[in-house]
Order: sequence, then structure tokens, then C-alpha cells
Amino acid sequence: MYDAVADPYCYLQTTVLKNRAGLRTQRALTRFETAMAAQRADEPLPSGQLSVRHYRAIHRHLFQDVYEWAGDFRTVRISKDGSMFCYPEYIPAEMQKLFARLRQDNYLRDLTSGEFIRKAAHFLATLNAIHPFRDGNGRAQLAFLALLASQTGHPLRLRQLRAQMFLAAMIASFHGEEKLLREELRRLLASGTQ
Repeated sequence: MYDAVADPYCYLQTTVLKNRAGLRTQRALTRFETAMAAQRADEPLPSGQLSVRHYRAIHRHLFQDVYEWAGDFRTVRISKDGSMFCYPEYIPAEMQKLFARLRQDNYLRDLTSGEFIRKAAHFLATLNAIHPFRDGNGRAQLAFLALLASQTGHPLRLRQLRAQMFLAAMIASFHGEEKLLREELRRLLASGTQ
């Protein structure tokens, strides 16, 4: 659960995010969100140019049935387990910088698997630290990364993702340690090399 103060995204005096189904318990919302996002994830992702706009379209696609604000950058400060994510006033600029670097890196094309893993881990760690959306960041990150990996010739086997290990790797990367994340990405590479 995210920590946020005076959160306009939540129903009054609750921590339950306002949602299209009008669900008022976290348990019901979690089930609904999981089902709807999984259903949308089985559909083709929106096409685009691997840009900020494209990333926002992917989030919108995954969560359009759940949240009115799907694909919109958050407007509140949030933290998780004491770790503060990028302040909302800096999200647009930080996203532009991150995706400009991705473009400068030729969208991670023409890299060995080892180079791809290193650069993809750093991209993912930075994207996670920005955490541009109020919810659904992890699933949007993975969907985008899978698309990016596929287009670079380094497809990922996301069905082999170990959720707890990957989450631990993401948390470590938030604190500047990307080694575990590189190891998890290496394990997910379809080629299984390097």
C-alpha cells in the first residue's frame, strides 16, 4: 500500500482508490484491478515510438477499465515503505529526460544480451524511482520492458518472473543497487545467455 497525505485519488477517509466499479474495499478493488489489467494485458499493447506518450498509452490501456486517471501522471506525493518517489511536479521533466536517454541509446538496439541487461536494468530502476502513476506502475513497467526487449531481439519470458524476487530486486535498485535486478532480467531473457 502506498502512503499519501490527503489523497484525492481515494474515497473519503479511506485508502481505497476511487475506481470505475465503485468498489469500496481494498480486497474487492485488488481482485477487480488484477482481473481487468490481466485481461487487457492479453490484448495487443498500443503501438507507439517507445516514448513517454507511448508509455502513458500502455498504462492507460492496462488500467482503463479500473481508473479514470489511467495514463495520467499522478498529482500527489507518494511513498512506499518509507521510500519517497519522485515529487509530482518533477515527473514530466524526469520522464522526458529518461526517455530522451532511451532514444539516445537507440532504444537499446544492437546490444549484446549483457549490455541490454545492464542498460535495461538502469532504465527500469530509474522509471521505478519516478513512479509516474498513482497505481499500476509495476505492471506498466513490465509491459513496456517486454515490448522494448522484444523489439531489440532480447525477448523476455515474463511467465518465469518470480514476483517476490523481482520485487526485492526493484526495491534494491531504488536504493542504487542494480545487481539483483540485472540477475532477474538475465533469468528472464528468452535466450538465457549471459
